[in-house]
Amino acid sequence: MKPQAENNGIAKVAVAGETLLLHPFKAAFWEARGILFLADLHLGKAAHFRQGGLAVPAQVGHANRDRLASLLLALQPRRVIFLGDLFHSNYNQEWEAFCRLMEQFRTVGFELVIGNHDILPEDHYQSANLKIHREALEIFPFLLSHHPLKEAPPALYNLAGHIHPCVYLKGNGRQRARLACFYFGERGGILPAFGAFTGMAAVKPREGERAFVIAGDEVLEV
Repeated sequence: MKPQAENNGIAKVAVAGETLLLHPFKAAFWEARGILFLADLHLGKAAHFRQGGLAVPAQVGHANRDRLASLLLALQPRRVIFLGDLFHSNYNQEWEAFCRLMEQFRTVGFELVIGNHDILPEDHYQSANLKIHREALEIFPFLLSHHPLKEAPPALYNLAGHIHPCVYLKGNGRQRARLACFYFGERGGILPAFGAFTGMAAVKPREGERAFVIAGDEVLEV
């Protein structure tokens, strides 16, 4: 199949009878409902490792917030739903920077489906005006979770994060590339990790499944 991308590097995919716009900033936009889906931001991870003595550039945190702000300005969503692992670990100064960003977009409804790294006290989430979901969130026809669900009701399609999916591509000679991707199976899809300082896990789409890689400023089906 020849890779294709829409204008501005955004690809479209039909999922459970709905159209999602896949943005090269590793986000999925449900335009018909004005809902932006993001997974695995892992904000504060760079600062967390710097506290442990690792020389991680502070620009990593700035880049994540800048990309998030750009998405909010460009797409104008009514709701933003984080599919878990919004903040990497315990509190550090990057949480305050995130709260200041949220303050600039008070007309947007921000929601978090709790992930395994989301361990901050409840009042921290309240200070960022976040609505918290501790169980999978149903917005028909989607069932939104952090971990991909082993089983979902037949009428619902599970969108999740946690895996940080990628695919390996081979070119001529010894050319190899590992690219983050959106993955869509028959009953569930997995979003790429939004955070810039995260690992990745390879997925191998089978027949009938689809993968869209982030290649620079484009999203391409492979």
